[in-house]
Amino acid sequence: MSGGDVKHDYHLVNPSPWPLLGSLAVMTLAIGAVTYMKGLFGMPQGTWWMMAIGFAMVAWVMFGWWATIVKEGRTGDHTPVVEIGLRYGMILFIVSEIMFFVAWFWGFFEFSIFSDARVGSTWDAANPIFQEGLERFKQFPPDGVTTFDPFHLPLMNTLVLLLSGTTVTWAHHALQHGDMKGAKLGLWITILLGLAFTALQVLEYSHAGFTFDGTLYGSAFYMATGFHGAHVVIGTIFLIVCLVRMYAGNLTPKKHLGFEFAAWYWHFVDVVWLFLFAFVYVTPYLVFEAGK
Repeated sequence: MSGGDVKHDYHLVNPSPWPLLGSLAVMTLAIGAVTYMKGLFGMPQGTWWMMAIGFAMVAWVMFGWWATIVKEGRTGDHTPVVEIGLRYGMILFIVSEIMFFVAWFWGFFEFSIFSDARVGSTWDAANPIFQEGLERFKQFPPDGVTTFDPFHLPLMNTLVLLLSGTTVTWAHHALQHGDMKGAKLGLWITILLGLAFTALQVLEYSHAGFTFDGTLYGSAFYMATGFHGAHVVIGTIFLIVCLVRMYAGNLTPKKHLGFEFAAWYWHFVDVVWLFLFAFVYVTPYLVFEAGK
């Protein structure tokens, strides 16, 4: 159905190959990941090529599918009524991401409060190794773990991310008022700050005094902060795409739903980091310092 034939405010999507191709891509990626980690179908552990193909397929489907959505918006299919539905969809997606991080916070708090019970529930109490492990895990962070000083690199990263939240808001406000130069500048600064955050987190990890598999604290720390770092990378890519579209003239003061969603996502990343900084960095550090 072409734009001129539409007699209602709703968008009836044309038949598309992307859902089927997306399913095949994700299945290939999942099988490839299992093969790489454990070995499968006679292929030994460490076989990487299938996982690489899966990643490439997922990237191709994402690019093609989202390009189709952008094209639909430019041809007039995203009416005000359709935009409301898209906004609800983005809100629900962010809510699902919030619950994703709630799970990691829940795990972190449970490990910190019931660390001895978690260890005791899986080991034989008569085993001497259990007794040694129980003493090690009674304290959270456990003995032998040197936590990060939150007021060095983590605090710097907090300031970087908070500043990026103000610059993306500046870019959004400038775009709404037709100031394309200001919007591009604000978006450039936001992207650079996002890259700086990722670089600082890599630097921080390189100086870590504990590993992922050494303690409950280490596994909880890396899962929470690592997934947040992945979301920062995704958000940075989201903003880069918006910047490219801005230079291409695809975003206007009246039509910039993609950029609005990118800004929402970036603010979500900011807020999650504040909770991580308070509970995963500052609180264990204070406990560690008090126990010296």
